Amino acid sequence: MATQAIVGKFLQGSTMRHVVTMTATSSVGLLAVFLVDVLNLLYISQLGQQELAAAIGYASTLLFFHTSIAIGLSIAATALVSRAIGRGSYDSAKQLAATALILIGVISTTLTLLTYPLLSGLLQLLGAQGETARLAQRFCSMILPSIPLLALSMCLGGLLRAVGDARLAMYVTLGAAAATAVLDPLFIFGFGLRLDGAAYANVCARIVMISIGLYGVLKVHSLYARPDRATFVQGLAPFMAIGFPAILTQVATPLGNAAVTAAIASYGDDAVAGWAVVGRLIPVAFGGLFALSGAVGPILGQNLGAQQYDRLRSTMRDSLKFTLIYVIVVWALLALFSHQIANAFGARGLGHDLIVFFCLFVAGSFLFNGCLFVANAAFNNLGFPLYSTMLNWGRSTLGVIPFVWFGSHWYGALGVLAGYGLGVVFFGIAGVWLCFRVLGKMERDAAEVPESTNAAASSPAG
Repeated sequence: MATQAIVGKFLQGSTMRHVVTMTATSSVGLLAVFLVDVLNLLYISQLGQQELAAAIGYASTLLFFHTSIAIGLSIAATALVSRAIGRGSYDSAKQLAATALILIGVISTTLTLLTYPLLSGLLQLLGAQGETARLAQRFCSMILPSIPLLALSMCLGGLLRAVGDARLAMYVTLGAAAATAVLDPLFIFGFGLRLDGAAYANVCARIVMISIGLYGVLKVHSLYARPDRATFVQGLAPFMAIGFPAILTQVATPLGNAAVTAAIASYGDDAVAGWAVVGRLIPVAFGGLFALSGAVGPILGQNLGAQQYDRLRSTMRDSLKFTLIYVIVVWALLALFSHQIANAFGARGLGHDLIVFFCLFVAGSFLFNGCLFVANAAFNNLGFPLYSTMLNWGRSTLGVIPFVWFGSHWYGALGVLAGYGLGVVFFGIAGVWLCFRVLGKMERDAAEVPESTNAAASSPAG
């Protein structure tokens, strides 16, 4: 049977156009998901019980650990499949895609089962108490069974981006957002289910999400070939070589967020509710940066497979230009509408002050967050995932904990947010510098190989 031909979509044409196109389509889906998440919190806030909003904040921090693991595994799948496509090996790409889906399904299911008996203790560790802790535990217990669906959906979306199908990858997340937008108010208000309704809507949205992803990967692109035992074992090593460091990289982010949540918790439920709003506002406002970090991976992966190092450098430069322009525009809009945003969520007291302070000052630090996102995506797809692990853990520990502690000690709750923003500056700059240094070394090493081969071929026989 003839091997199905494939052309690496990102191997030619303007790299800026690829960056913008992939980011824009990814942004639409992500923005829809994040926006619906914000609406979800807005609906809960309108119920008039502050503990409900605080419970969502604690639950989201805990569940983000699972989401981060799923993202890390999806990064590995995208990197390996896009490299195979860059080499022109579609059969290998299908085998790797299947291996990734199997592994992600098993890992996410196992972790979900392990989390259940630890829910109460984990929420208490984050600072949840009393009625807020009870509500957060109930919400988490209802959402957890859908975590494997979310993990597989993320992988399916990554596989669609790996083949360059940005539009269908967008539909995966856009479909989930549409389902949540319809079901959230219906379940929360229409059926009177309140917090339970938000959980049910989330589960239904993930069912929609995985259905669209399966259709795109299996039906449209036939990007699946059941691996035999030998092929599965062979694919396991490179998958985990990228996946495990990528998981560590992603888990570092919720660790940093958990440190901020714990520091904020000492200032009461108003402050936690304000931080919960900021936590929802960040992905909506800076969804383009989150989308960029996922969109740039397949572009880098395909060009690495084809050994086009000039296009790798060009992709990095264009990604950083995009980051600068994006952050300037979004920061200006957040600053302009800071009080309206806080008022829309019914934030009061310290919670209101935290939201406004973030919009006016802390949002600007996402220029350096964006640089770090791009550098991490590059390291994961270029074969240096431990570098992204090192940078992200450095940012989430040394770049968060001491800054947050001193900020809290000197300036209270606002100081916590200030420390959260300042801590990323060094790591963003270091990530970009290291990335271009790695690219230069890779190109020099690749140039030395043919030179050595030619020298050996021209040597007289001894």
